Amino acid sequence: MIVTQYVSELRRLRSELPAPVGLVPTMGFLHEGHLALVRQSQEECAATVVSLFVNPTQFAPTEDLTNYPRDAERDVRLLEEAGVDLVFAPQAEEMYAEDHETWVMVDRLTRRLEGTTRPTHFQGVATVVAALFHIVEPQRAYFGQKDAQQVLVIDRMIRDLHFPVELCVVDTVREPDGVAMSSRNTYLSPDERQAAPVLRRSLDLAERLWQDGERDAEQIRKAMVEVIEAEPLARLDYVSIADARKLDEIHVIDRKAVVSLAIRIGRTRLIDNAVLPPGESLLARSSPCS
Repeated sequence: MIVTQYVSELRRLRSELPAPVGLVPTMGFLHEGHLALVRQSQEECAATVVSLFVNPTQFAPTEDLTNYPRDAERDVRLLEEAGVDLVFAPQAEEMYAEDHETWVMVDRLTRRLEGTTRPTHFQGVATVVAALFHIVEPQRAYFGQKDAQQVLVIDRMIRDLHFPVELCVVDTVREPDGVAMSSRNTYLSPDERQAAPVLRRSLDLAERLWQDGERDAEQIRKAMVEVIEAEPLARLDYVSIADARKLDEIHVIDRKAVVSLAIRIGRTRLIDNAVLPPGESLLARSSPCS
């Protein structure tokens, strides 16, 4: 495995890799969720590139860029053990020149859900992912369903800008108690960590209600809110039941929908989601790479 922090070297090394190439973009501090993306890429592609980059442009001034967890040595060790071919770990100045002024903005999708409280977040995400696609030139890119809105934003960008990249979505990896794996889970105190499964419990309830025949989205939202409000440490940000393509809120669940929520536990903001009908993929998958 080779690790580089320079775009020019990455491009030279990338040219020597066999096709198809899979890209796994990450912000480091790797956990089993990231490694599941790596394994999926390795199953479907001839070579796998992983990026390790805490992207400053997707953090608002009030957010946790400085304190975002980092452990580069451990990340590199895990990726080497996993058999990754190439790691791109640039510094911020390598990705963003001092006079950088070019941004990628996906308009309507980013005004909803996370975009209402983090208005510049997806501009930073789309810009850095577009840059990584341009630098690495992968045939496939792997993202986790835990960040469902991010997946839809990247999918829209790929289609609108005609990137020759297939977007592959991997199921959310969870802890034994149902909590979605996330680097931000490390911010939780022991008591707060005990409260975190409330997200999954509320989503499980939504799935059960759907399976029992409930199609009134507002009734499901109300039931989910009751579960969350029963947890003293949880403060609700939003519960959404939206069209799984456009993220428009729906009143009747008569199509594939994404149920998503955000809550704060202490100073930590956690998100999670599920797709209805249960078992459906967020995006349709095509056949694996050959």
